[in-house]
Amino acid sequence: MSAFALIRPHEKDIGGFNVRRLLPSHPHKLVGPFIFFDHMGPAGFAPGQGLDVRPHPHIGLATVTYLFEGAILHRDSLGTVLEIHPGDVNWMTAGAGIAHSERSPERLRQSGTMLHGIQVWVALPKQHEQVAPSFEHHPAATLPEIALPGVRMRLIAGSAFGRTAPTTTFSGMFYLTVEMEAGARLSLPAEYPERAVYLVDGAVDVAGQSQPERHMAVLPAGQELTIEARAASRLMLLGGEPIDGDRFIWWNFVASSREQIQQAKERWRAQEFGQVPEETDWIPLPDEPKPAESFS
Repeated sequence: MSAFALIRPHEKDIGGFNVRRLLPSHPHKLVGPFIFFDHMGPAGFAPGQGLDVRPHPHIGLATVTYLFEGAILHRDSLGTVLEIHPGDVNWMTAGAGIAHSERSPERLRQSGTMLHGIQVWVALPKQHEQVAPSFEHHPAATLPEIALPGVRMRLIAGSAFGRTAPTTTFSGMFYLTVEMEAGARLSLPAEYPERAVYLVDGAVDVAGQSQPERHMAVLPAGQELTIEARAASRLMLLGGEPIDGDRFIWWNFVASSREQIQQAKERWRAQEFGQVPEETDWIPLPDEPKPAESFS
């Protein structure tokens, strides 16, 4: 019997820049509270070019950005203007509603730049869906590091391996980046009912089964499993407690009711999410909105 269910990546264009999307997928729409998972790059930009994601809105979730290479300039409707660099964490809680943009810093555009990283959305529990929006930045040096033989981990959010990250979370979860030397082994405890392993690059076996690069393994509950690196490898470990009921996702909105999504559409049409500093343009609602889909 297979040790895990495998999610294959799907290429998506986010405005001239392709990403590999793993969540949501079928039948595993979420893993714990993680409802969206994009692997960006590695991609190179020629001099004068860069990432340009115009202002757009979110509700009912937290966005989490983690980079391996490059930099992104984050601006949001709270007035935040801040660069994120490899190893740092940007955690933006949308809650009742926030707008933000993501662009390559101007100094990197002049010479050309690389960009490589992971972006995820974490669905908020119902009691926190309408919290006031907030933004926090955690430099790499402030995040717990966990060292085991041949294994180095950085805890991005939540609690795992006896450590807790400073990132503000609203439900039981864990999110780590892991580097493994060839031949190293890591036991992943059955601490959380929903867990997944994403192989960024390298070669690993999970419970004796080979996992392809850039695929996500969704693990069975209640079992401690061993990850063994057949080559130097980089992984993301994620999961947590199941989300508290169905979620609807439409465009950049996540909510426990269709009514909340409809209200968010109307607010964005009316430009009521607030002004993003130094931005005059924005991404309009999709021309032909599709009905909200239920994820649970």
